[in-house]
Amino acid sequence: MSTLVNIIRSQWERREQIFSLALFDLRKQARGTVLGPAWLFVKPIVYICVFWFALEIGLRSGSNEPGAPPYILWLMGGLVPWFYIQTMLGTGSSVFARFKYLVNKIKFPLAGIPTIFAIAEMIIHLGMVALLLVVYFLFGQPLDWYLLQIPVAIVLMFVFFYMFSLTTSLLSAISKDFKNLIVTFSTPLFWLSGIIFNVYDLGIGWLQTLLMFDPITFIASMFRCAVYDKTWIWENPMAVIGFAVVFVAMLVVTLVVYKRTREEVPDVI
Repeated sequence: MSTLVNIIRSQWERREQIFSLALFDLRKQARGTVLGPAWLFVKPIVYICVFWFALEIGLRSGSNEPGAPPYILWLMGGLVPWFYIQTMLGTGSSVFARFKYLVNKIKFPLAGIPTIFAIAEMIIHLGMVALLLVVYFLFGQPLDWYLLQIPVAIVLMFVFFYMFSLTTSLLSAISKDFKNLIVTFSTPLFWLSGIIFNVYDLGIGWLQTLLMFDPITFIASMFRCAVYDKTWIWENPMAVIGFAVVFVAMLVVTLVVYKRTREEVPDVI
């Protein structure tokens, strides 16, 4: 418990610096380009358009049910959170190398460094969520209570993948093999986590149960409950239980790894 308190306190005391560094990181990504920050959104928008064309037009995966919401909303419900998750799985698993100067020169609290990156990427994610809502309302979908699941999903996603980033960055600093392992599994996770298929239509009981313990599946399902299915995520208790189990396990692992490696990391970066 003292380790958790230390992590929270160190970030609260540096909250203004963390937010300023997050904005600086965003500006650095857009520096030297004509379109500037717009480039941060071009790639995900292009990916959404390509997947929509391939799946709905090419493979005709959209719903044929009368009155069903547009398929693009179902697709964006999975892809919008995935873009954030993918970045946290990739670059987010080695943030100490990305912000090496904060570790070695400024002696910034290690627990705050993944927060800088997570906030920077969350700003981009919020822009994509705004785009999702624009498309949602353009298709005449209602303003209802189900949409409240989106901010809840965003908070859960931010906290979970912050813990993931802190843990994997600590381990990646000790061994670069761990970083390579995470990157290797990033693409398989996309195809296996229900981002472009409905996990509830698999018809394989044990596999559906197993996927309920995949946090990526849970977050995508929560977005889709809000913008497409018009249901509450807790109507599927197994999904909530599965995510809660993995969340608690991730918290425990994060605290253990942080406690055991935080003194060693500055010496190996």
